Amino acid sequence: MTERDDFATRLLEEAKRFLEKASEASDADAETAFLHAATMLGFCALEAHVNSIADDFVGMDGLSAHEKAVLLEQDVQMKDGEFVLVNRLKMVRLEERIEFLHRRFSGKPINGSESWWSELKAGLKLRNDLTHPKGAPVVSQNAVERALRAIISTLNVLYISIYKAKFPTLGMDLQSMLNF
Repeated sequence: MTERDDFATRLLEEAKRFLEKASEASDADAETAFLHAATMLGFCALEAHVNSIADDFVGMDGLSAHEKAVLLEQDVQMKDGEFVLVNRLKMVRLEERIEFLHRRFSGKPINGSESWWSELKAGLKLRNDLTHPKGAPVVSQNAVERALRAIISTLNVLYISIYKAKFPTLGMDLQSMLNF
């Protein structure tokens, strides 16, 4: 496991611990703050894991410049008649990177009718509502639980399809290894 993997795992554990703290909170403001933290850290963890998976494959032979660009979130331009990576950030939507990783390295598209995929999209909407509020979003414990489970399920699907092994902390579900 790399340092990045350890950090991604730590972020997910922190997200799960903040969810636990939300259920322990006796104050509504504290519960809301913990739910916000759990949501944001959960998606930070997912992005960190996706980046780590991308790093595992970016040096692989046979990748096109466009495929490397998705893995590295860099731009591509034409130079001397060929496509080359440009050291300039070009963001790719998280769900598109997940779809790309799954298809490119497992050979199969994601089954969009599976519940984890729709739950992930609902969780992304929740995260986006917090990140780019158009009002004061209401975040429930149930919604955050579903979002964190979707993150764990997404990572498990990626691990199984790419590495042929379950996501290492799958069995922990929403129970955190942390105690703060």
